[in-house]
Amino acid sequence: MMLTLTFLGVGSAFARRNLQSNALVEAWSRAPQEQPFPDDNLLIDFGGTGPTALHQLKVQAGFEYLDRAGRNNYLAIRRLFLTHLHADHVGGVEELAWSALAQRGGPGAAAAKSGGPGRACPGPELLVPDPLLPALWDHTLKGGLGAMEGRTLELSDFFTVRPLSVGRGPGQPFRLMDRYELRPIPTDHIRIQRKYDWPSYGLLLTDRHSGETAVFSGDTRFEASILAPLLSTARASFHEVQLEPGPQPVHALLDELAALPEAITRRVRLYHYGDEWDEPRFAPAAQKFAGFAAPFERYTVFA
Repeated sequence: MMLTLTFLGVGSAFARRNLQSNALVEAWSRAPQEQPFPDDNLLIDFGGTGPTALHQLKVQAGFEYLDRAGRNNYLAIRRLFLTHLHADHVGGVEELAWSALAQRGGPGAAAAKSGGPGRACPGPELLVPDPLLPALWDHTLKGGLGAMEGRTLELSDFFTVRPLSVGRGPGQPFRLMDRYELRPIPTDHIRIQRKYDWPSYGLLLTDRHSGETAVFSGDTRFEASILAPLLSTARASFHEVQLEPGPQPVHALLDELAALPEAITRRVRLYHYGDEWDEPRFAPAAQKFAGFAAPFERYTVFA
């Protein structure tokens, strides 16, 4: 069995070279080279460049199951987890919702076949930490999804909605293939008045058989007291980064992450970076890490 992660993009919100930082997690009973499609999958966010990125990914070797007669096969997406409500993380959800609805025959249609033989998909499962859910519909999606010819619509017309309870530590778990457990972890991204008063999340991934863990940071400032203990024991980690300091940074700075022990940084791949990432001045700090994550490369999380 295997769990993999492929970035649809690795750029920051306003990057132009590497698309926005969304990811596809796939669970395999054997391995990608031995199966035409995974047993389960999960999108982590789907921003404004998400549909274009998926369109580009579906023609890559091993991702043909994402193709539906030249279009994105949204029925092949089993689950969607949202880390927070910025447009680079949710801007493509409207297209996903309408396209998946149309591909399965419209509201109330019988379950249609999804990405492989024998699988049914009544609507992608939408996994959302509780604090995000009201604003997700009322302030983010309702304007574009709330009506169609002859009727109004709700979020549940598009998705099988599953709220996740969260607190200060890892929140309510969900699973892929029963073996892989994923839990939202709160992040310190935007502060209105204090830490955590604007909800945002990363993910802690666990292989329940081996006990190994991995971390997907989500958007966050540098939080050594919270993330360092998780990173120190993780088999692999993917951490967002801001390459240069600026006024009131809301992302982890490269220099801050580079100050972590080498035993941690050598297992961390960096993502959510700016267009200047490959300039020589960043090479010394970047060399301390497993590297800058690349779009469309399938990384092994657990094997």
